[in-house]
Amino acid sequence: MANYLIIGASSGIGKRVSELLAESGHQVFGTYYKHEIHSDNLKIHALNVLDENISLDFLPEALEGVIYCPGSINLRPFERIKPIDFINDYGLQVVGAIKIIQGVISKLKKCENAAIVLFSTFAVQTGLPYHSQVSASKGAIEGLTKALAAEYAPSIRVNCIAPSLTDSPLAASLLNSDLKRETNAQRHPLKRIGTTEDIANMVEFLLSSKASWITGQIMHVDGGISTLKI
Repeated sequence: MANYLIIGASSGIGKRVSELLAESGHQVFGTYYKHEIHSDNLKIHALNVLDENISLDFLPEALEGVIYCPGSINLRPFERIKPIDFINDYGLQVVGAIKIIQGVISKLKKCENAAIVLFSTFAVQTGLPYHSQVSASKGAIEGLTKALAAEYAPSIRVNCIAPSLTDSPLAASLLNSDLKRETNAQRHPLKRIGTTEDIANMVEFLLSSKASWITGQIMHVDGGISTLKI
């Protein structure tokens, strides 16, 4: 049994990852910001990563892995985005992750197969209109992933998942009609929207010993949209 910390475990991908890991017999420590959840297999704690000082004193002495899930999807024309909007996204998606990793790095060092999993988006490497806000912060996450993977090898593996649009509460406004769902599905070579299960399966793999020779990678779980034209 391993100890895992999931930041943002109350909904979407974080919730499904929590369920998968708990079902496999692991001890999962999850955090939530607004929506508290109750589970017999999950130790849940309130946490706002934007707070200047955050407490992680609920964690055990050693952690096998940390998964950082908080994010936002703000798609707007570049000229309508204020600089503070970029700063706010960076604070949530990059600085928040940095705070958590710095807070648990000593706990990760105590385990042999420790791993960190972060999240980006396929739009960082593909380039899409109206994605400047999300791509700017997620691009920083990809750079952080590779830098940390180099710095902490061989003791801690660090990888990043770059999904396409996934059916989760975060993307609800982009999938709130049958037309939107079908249009977005058809953009992907595999002709469907990604599910939280698709992404959670990759997280579980990257945390496991089966991925013990994988670090510093940006894993595209995106229905083929980033690499295929059909």
